[in-house]
Amino acid sequence: MVEAAAPPPGDLQFHLAIGSRFENVEIVQIVLNDVLERMGVEADTRHWIDLAVREAVANAVKHGNQGDPGKRVEICMCRDGGEVVVRVEDEGAGFDPRLVHDPLAPENLLRPDGRGIFYIEKFMDGVEWGARPGGGTVVTLRKRVAEAAPGAAGPAGAGEPPRTEPATEERTR
Repeated sequence: MVEAAAPPPGDLQFHLAIGSRFENVEIVQIVLNDVLERMGVEADTRHWIDLAVREAVANAVKHGNQGDPGKRVEICMCRDGGEVVVRVEDEGAGFDPRLVHDPLAPENLLRPDGRGIFYIEKFMDGVEWGARPGGGTVVTLRKRVAEAAPGAAGPAGAGEPPRTEPATEERTR
C-alpha cells in the first residue's frame, strides 16, 4: 500500500504513506530524488540525504513496524529556508536512541546493530528523535543545502512539514 498526498500546486514537497514492506523503500527514494532534483539540490547533497532517508525508512519498516505490512510508515519532505527537512514516522512501540550501542566502541565493532543510526547522524546536519502520538517513533532529518540554482523549480521556503508532537531527543552535528 502506497498513498501519496498531492502537495499544493507549485510547492516542492511530498508526503507518502507506505505499507511496511521493503520494496516500498524504493518508491520513497524515487519520489525523494525527483523532488530534491527539482529543488536544485546538488548531486552530492542529494546522495547523502538519499542514504540517510533510505536507512530511516528501512529502520521504520524493520525495527519500528516489525515488517507488518498493515502498519504504515509516513514520510514528509520539504524545504525550510536553507535546509531540506525530512520526517519519517512509524507505528511501532518506539525506542530510545540512547540505548543503541555505539558501533565504533571496540566491543561493538562486530555487532550487526547500531550502524544505521550512526550513518543517519553522520550524513545529516541535524537529527531529532521523538515519540509519535499513539505510539511509534518520529525521526526528523535536516540537511543544509545551497540556495536553489537559478531556474530551479519551486520556492526555497516551503516551510517545515507539520509536526505531530515535539521531539523528545535531539542530536545535531
